[in-house]
Amino acid sequence: MTPPEIIASEAAKQVLALRGLGALAEKMGIELLELSAERAVATMPVEGNTQPLGLVHGGAYVVLAETLGSFAANVAAGEGRYAVGIEINASHSRSATEGIVTGVCTAISLGRTLTVHEIAVSDESGRRLSTIRITNLIRDAK
Repeated sequence: MTPPEIIASEAAKQVLALRGLGALAEKMGIELLELSAERAVATMPVEGNTQPLGLVHGGAYVVLAETLGSFAANVAAGEGRYAVGIEINASHSRSATEGIVTGVCTAISLGRTLTVHEIAVSDESGRRLSTIRITNLIRDAK
């Protein structure tokens, strides 16, 4: 099966080409579908990302969210700059036991030195599973 074409801004395509998705995201089966500074979307399989009770591990939701929020922030940072996460919080409201979960990352604030994104993770029925907020610091590359 061929992976879907990623919907991405030109700046996002440059960030992806330069950095790739990352080893952890790849191990977790995260597939990026859309990427810009304002919005990013990815999916993650439940299988392989569960805790002992068979529920998606809360940390897996956070990895999905940080992948999306950090990439979006790096697109916002622009050429010659990069973003690093400085704060993340998550509230898990329910969990999935099968199928695919989807993270939708939306920019709350895109400043010159800080970005804030909210990531809503939902199941295949559209039920919200987790709400995560990430703040990234934008730095100049040396």
